[in-house]
Amino acid sequence: MKSRFVRMAALLLALLFAAGAAVAAEPIKIGALFSVTGPPSFLGEPERNTAQMVVDDINKAGGIKGRPIELVVYDTTGDPTKAVQLATKLIKDDNVVAIIGPSTTGETMAVKPVTEKEQIPLISCAAGIKIADPVNPCTFKTAQNDTLAVERIYEHLQKHKITKVAILTVSDGFGASGREQLKNQAAKFGITLTVDDTFGPKDTDMTAQLTKIRGSEAQAIICWGTNPGPAVVAKNARQLGIKLPMFMSHGVSSKKFIELAGDAAEGIILPTGRVIVADLLPPSDPQKKALMTYVMNYKQRYGVEGDHFGGHAWDAVMLLKKALDQGADTPATIREEIE
Repeated sequence: MKSRFVRMAALLLALLFAAGAAVAAEPIKIGALFSVTGPPSFLGEPERNTAQMVVDDINKAGGIKGRPIELVVYDTTGDPTKAVQLATKLIKDDNVVAIIGPSTTGETMAVKPVTEKEQIPLISCAAGIKIADPVNPCTFKTAQNDTLAVERIYEHLQKHKITKVAILTVSDGFGASGREQLKNQAAKFGITLTVDDTFGPKDTDMTAQLTKIRGSEAQAIICWGTNPGPAVVAKNARQLGIKLPMFMSHGVSSKKFIELAGDAAEGIILPTGRVIVADLLPPSDPQKKALMTYVMNYKQRYGVEGDHFGGHAWDAVMLLKKALDQGADTPATIREEIE
């Protein structure tokens, strides 16, 4: 009896030790910079929600080789200066091994010098091509390049024999990058830009620019920006009675744009990732299963469907998970695995 008691006590101690070791496993700290509030909140909120949801699912499944992921999220409010300060905090104070975000092109371009200097992998959720071109070893992105979005719109215009186009772009990092691509690729698709105008990120009326477009030879309008500006453009065009086909960038590819623009959103065409039309994809589409799983999981947790922007964060976390699964656990090894 004494011998059995000793063996049972030893077994119990071993189990307790193992449980304690599992609980005490050092977390893998990942930073995240999202515009959860402020004008780009329609980008940052679903990104933050998605990243947390995916990390929670990973941890519920046992983490990475027994180690939990700790997601350290800061709200940049869409401010590049604040994003730089918070990136520095993540690296110096929180000791993260990688950073997801920021949400916008302007913030990402501001943060890049910091992460490059400190050699911390950055996986941006923004679209501007200059984020990753020219290539920097520590900088990655998940959002579709504006190059691809412009190509998709121009292919559509070419197919419908539309050759004269007015462009109206927002005067921020995303808009400037999109404007550059719209201008650079026009000749390739036989397109002439009849009007090249801009609007400010906080402008609330674009009737002056649209009146100029109405008086031009434009056969279509391309508006490049993120909410709320494009919704204002759509409403103003409707108020002015402009009947020209209107195209938007993938910067408004969520149901939030429809909410903001109301009836004026009807008929607007834009390029987007498959996630917001996942239910319409044929069963043969290789992305459908993963997309529908994400959309439904997000809806179950947050009450609304997962969208295009949250999808960028899903991609970012899953890229990091894959690197970590391969045994990477330092900024340098994570960078190597992602590449």
